[in-house]
Amino acid sequence: MIKEFFRKRSIHVCVVNTGGCNGCDIEIVSCLAPRYDIEQYGIYVHNNPREADVLLITGPVTLQWAERLKEIYEKTPEPKVVVAVGACALSGGIFKEGHVVGGVHKVIPVDAKIPGCPPRPSEIIEAVLKVAPKAIAMREKKLKNKDE
Repeated sequence: MIKEFFRKRSIHVCVVNTGGCNGCDIEIVSCLAPRYDIEQYGIYVHNNPREADVLLITGPVTLQWAERLKEIYEKTPEPKVVVAVGACALSGGIFKEGHVVGGVHKVIPVDAKIPGCPPRPSEIIEAVLKVAPKAIAMREKKLKNKDE
């Protein structure tokens, strides 16, 4: 019961790097540091997509990652909110001439895009908080239907 109470009021994100330089990943890690402290907003990072509300995708989607990214997307419970972080996740960035499919939107649906190389931690937090109400509303609707 306590777990469900807090679960309803928090956002769980899973970070997936599909082949970038890790610049965006470093900025996401900065969000966890005391300066930005994303947990104060009720945002928690998980490694398991099955526990995530939001997928934060960094890097261009390489050929090796295309099918794997679809599998991870399918494993994520509804509402499956996807945030593409950084120029590489949006368009392939500096890697677009290489062995990449391109941006994340070419493989799975994207709900929010954060441009930049890399984007600032404040921009990442702002984007997650922008899509969070959608995720919370859908989850609460699902829980209400489950109770009825």
